[in-house]
Amino acid sequence: MARIAGVDLPAEKRVLIGLTSIYGIGKPKSKEILEALKIDESIRCKNLTEEQVRNIKDYCDTHGILLEGDLKKKVGLDIKALTDVGNYRGIRHRKGLPVRGQRTHSNARSHKGPRSSGASTKNKKK
Repeated sequence: MARIAGVDLPAEKRVLIGLTSIYGIGKPKSKEILEALKIDESIRCKNLTEEQVRNIKDYCDTHGILLEGDLKKKVGLDIKALTDVGNYRGIRHRKGLPVRGQRTHSNARSHKGPRSSGASTKNKKK
């Protein structure tokens, strides 16, 4: 079983698709890696040799491709920098609202969280 960047590649999937299970590698980057290393993209992950797996790891290291934990740490630090500076995007991150200009009047439920009923927040008459 091939293991790259702490992730087990799915054995039955093709290498082109299997590499996308690693955070930081999408289809275009996977295709670029396989073409550079001259690995056939139609073979299954379980059929990768140890040398091919080692070559993929070395390629990612030498070309500065951030994967998994390092990439997540970088993204988190970038968001923290935005919030510390206090610019518009940082404020939107802090408030838990959409950052890239989406409307919030009727949508954005996944980012804002579940609806809260308005009745519980109103003042009751005495």
